[in-house]
Amino acid sequence: MNVLAKAADLEAAAPAGAFVQEVTSVQHYTDRLFKFRMTRPASFRFRSGEFVMIGLMIDGKPLYRAYSIASPSWDEELEFFSIKVPDGPLTQHLQKIQPGDAVLMKKKPTGTLVNDALIPGKRVYMFSTGTGLAPFASLIRDPETYEKFDQVIVTHTCREVAELKYGLDLVEETKNDPLIGELAQEKLVHYTSVTREDYPFKGRITDLIESGKLFTDLGVPPLDPAIDRGMICGSMEMLKDTKALLEKAGLNEGANNKPAEFVVERAFVG
Repeated sequence: MNVLAKAADLEAAAPAGAFVQEVTSVQHYTDRLFKFRMTRPASFRFRSGEFVMIGLMIDGKPLYRAYSIASPSWDEELEFFSIKVPDGPLTQHLQKIQPGDAVLMKKKPTGTLVNDALIPGKRVYMFSTGTGLAPFASLIRDPETYEKFDQVIVTHTCREVAELKYGLDLVEETKNDPLIGELAQEKLVHYTSVTREDYPFKGRITDLIESGKLFTDLGVPPLDPAIDRGMICGSMEMLKDTKALLEKAGLNEGANNKPAEFVVERAFVG
């Protein structure tokens, strides 16, 4: 397969409506997860929590997948947190990028995991599995999130302990950030669980919600539609099951054009 990853080659072949951006850093966490950062077009605007289409030119054709932007809207670069699928049409190639390579990015961001899609509340839960943490990586670095909520609880569930590393580093950096560190130290709570290895908090997030263990561990009351808000991003099964639990607790699903108590993101990478 012929994959164009050099800026000059990509600029010459790029389709209309796409930016060509240079990769500035790459970090691999496990054989399944990596993050990369790239330059941000001066004209590109987005709301923290949105996603955009990222791609490469493969055999003369652009191939895109939806990626949540993990950096906040004020960041000068764009960050993405990705899975590696051995035979994934895009990620089998994207995981090989190096600093100095280039990728395609479509010009229009979108998505439902934004502060505007939630009605005011006191506490927001950001439920994530795997790379579903990415939009929340953006939101917890945005001052607006802390202006809107008294408590920000990010849950991140992975199969193995090593897969939690991106999130653990992210939260530590956020709490030490000169812009929002003070707010994050006061309001941000990070709850991690693992499903396939021994760990202090073990199990699927849906089981931890249903049993009430999540709330006991956090020292907070169960979900209350009067004050609690939710955002969900993860596998299709996790989305369906977590959505059902929030609805059972009396929360209603919202959207950009109809804010409510919780929102779900359904964009996936492969």
